Amino acid sequence: MANLFSVELWERFSFYGMQAVMTLYLYYSVTQGGLALDKGEATSIIGAYGGMVYLACVAGAWIADRVLGAERTLFFAACTVMLGHIALALIPGLGGVAVGLVLVAFGSGGVKTAATAVVGSLYRRDDPRADAGFSIFYMGVNIGALVGPLLTGLTRQTLGFHFAFGLAAVGMAIGLGIYVTGRRNLPVTASTVPNPLTPGAWIRPVVGVVVAAVVVVLLFVFGVLTPDNLSTAVAIVVALIALGLFVLLLTNGRVTADERSRVRSFIPLWLASVVFWSLFQQQFTVVELYADERLNRVLGGWEMPTEWVNSLEPFFVIVLAPLFALMWTKLGTRAPSTPIKFALGAGGMGVAFLLFLPWAGGSGPTTPVLAIVLIMLVFALAELNLSPVGLSLSTRIGPELFRSQTIALYYLSVSLGSALAGTLADYYDPSVEGTYFSTLGIVALVLAGVLVLLAPWVRRAMRGVR
Repeated sequence: MANLFSVELWERFSFYGMQAVMTLYLYYSVTQGGLALDKGEATSIIGAYGGMVYLACVAGAWIADRVLGAERTLFFAACTVMLGHIALALIPGLGGVAVGLVLVAFGSGGVKTAATAVVGSLYRRDDPRADAGFSIFYMGVNIGALVGPLLTGLTRQTLGFHFAFGLAAVGMAIGLGIYVTGRRNLPVTASTVPNPLTPGAWIRPVVGVVVAAVVVVLLFVFGVLTPDNLSTAVAIVVALIALGLFVLLLTNGRVTADERSRVRSFIPLWLASVVFWSLFQQQFTVVELYADERLNRVLGGWEMPTEWVNSLEPFFVIVLAPLFALMWTKLGTRAPSTPIKFALGAGGMGVAFLLFLPWAGGSGPTTPVLAIVLIMLVFALAELNLSPVGLSLSTRIGPELFRSQTIALYYLSVSLGSALAGTLADYYDPSVEGTYFSTLGIVALVLAGVLVLLAPWVRRAMRGVR
């Protein structure tokens, strides 16, 4: 656990440090060191990138289940992430963005799926300590998410964008070094390939990947795909893949009746997760635009870097995660059920968006820093009710033969939500921010209420999974 905690910390340092800087890099003017894209195009690219990261979890899960096992997948995926950050640091313009974001997206997808599977291998299916263990693991995620934007934001402000991307590469290199020194202590089951490929079975998926890559390139060449609609296109693809995975898990002949019931119970929880992430991931689209344009960041004559707002939420998670872990452990079977925790997560994000309303309708940087601190605190409370619980659930609710792919299915909810965060951001404008925040906040609260009503059925269908 200590080794996995460390490698995830540094991987998230590089991931969130780069992502906090990237939005500004895309839409800042050339004189400011940016690429001068339209804000709608910038947020769409960020949304598409976020969706691709978690879409890549499907590929990572397949490789872990059928080729390398979770442990080796984790190592090679982390190497790919580091190469992506190096590309962003060294290659200028949109070419560097394309190469770097593709490498980071696919590498991070493999890291997330494999790391979650390895942590899950430490616990039995019915172990009540699993949620607490994942909450501790989640602290590593958020320590990296806290420190990454602080250091890359300061580096961007003092040295420029490409030095900030280079710092992200250094962070990933540190994580890899820690992992290599401790990987021999990981459980033997983490290296097992549960469902190895038969000879020649690799040809079909490789051909599929090549064909998909060619199709994407042609769509860009003929103008069907553009930066402005990229997040919507990713959302559609993710939704179709998730549907296909659900069909696979529900119809495969080797899935038992109990396992099939658990998959059915996962459907409303998966949809609640989509709602949560479509709002939560707006930290890197709408909230970052809001912080840059509407937040008064001047403190004692010094202007705080915009990226530092992205460190507020993980700071609260670091403070609160041990308390949540202790609370879930102490309550044991008396803790809220999983569907209620998911409802609290989705509903909490609705409350967070409604908290923007007292400052809606203003112009310029008039929102006080304390307001965004309060809003990010509610973001953190919502996240702690859903995200680590969702990770834990995804390792225990899936069919035995498809454990990594069930984890990937959970990450597809994050992928779809992240892509939708980019699409929704296109509707944000300071002149209509009251309508924007109130509409999304109310919709999230209503959907959370529906999940509360469905909770008794979900608990029964989970068949022994807490």
